[in-house]
Amino acid sequence: MLIEIKNVSLFFGTTAALDNLSLAVQGGAVGLLGPNGAGKSTLLKTLLGFVQPNQGTATVFGLDVQKDPLSIRRQVGYMPEDECLIPGMNAVQLVSYAGELCGMPRRDAMQRAHEVLYYVGLDEERYRTIDGYSAGMKQRVKLAQALIHDPKLLLLDEPTNGMDTSGREEMLELVKDISSDKGINVILSSHLLPDVEFACHEIIALSHGSVAVQGQIESLKQNRGQAFDLRIVGDSQSYITALARHSYHVEVRPDNHLRVTSERQEETGTRFFFKLAYDTGVQLRQLREVKHSLEDVFAEVMSVDAR
Repeated sequence: MLIEIKNVSLFFGTTAALDNLSLAVQGGAVGLLGPNGAGKSTLLKTLLGFVQPNQGTATVFGLDVQKDPLSIRRQVGYMPEDECLIPGMNAVQLVSYAGELCGMPRRDAMQRAHEVLYYVGLDEERYRTIDGYSAGMKQRVKLAQALIHDPKLLLLDEPTNGMDTSGREEMLELVKDISSDKGINVILSSHLLPDVEFACHEIIALSHGSVAVQGQIESLKQNRGQAFDLRIVGDSQSYITALARHSYHVEVRPDNHLRVTSERQEETGTRFFFKLAYDTGVQLRQLREVKHSLEDVFAEVMSVDAR
């Protein structure tokens, strides 16, 4: 078992950052989702032993996070969300220094720094001081320092923050390569669901410090019933009300588009939507069945959890 957490609670004052949290992670690439304040960053810091839970137990590689934090950190690479780079250093100096902090001999750390900087796409910029780096380049340096000591587990906290579209895509390709080809376990914490859907095979969604849902992404999407994209003309509210009476979840989108999701597993024929349009006096201009996305799963789970 890679990670095992049992009944962990952690309070900041009277606020529960983690609330009787229990979960298990076998390995691979796992996305950690949740709104701001859900406990994602706190969970990562708990696994590293940076913060101590008030109750419960947590293990990484079978090691207790409270008793063996240094042994855990030797095997974990951590890319924090916050700025963590040292001003005045160039990328080679900073990444090799991170390797030395992990216990690597200086010569080995320097050689490895060049290798990981080449891997993350900073080989031509490695001698420039990081002060002049763009936000995307700084994210790449943060990834490089997390990889310097060849960890067994990589904890990534919002790794695409501040990156443009192409940089974001390249970062996600790196994350995917790290988990699939390099064989390193990855926990990817992000508020960007498409990022997680691209790079991960499993998700853990947190809400108010507890697990709202956990599972394989494809299985979760398949278990959500059918989804349809509709465009109507007329009194949309009467049509939406009628759909709700038949146990459909409706999300109103721009230009009179509706995303309609069945809460039932049986197949729904398209004739039903046309009949309902006739009964409520609206015109149905577009109707197509669509595949569920991770966003659909997440939105449904969060709406249920908020009730």
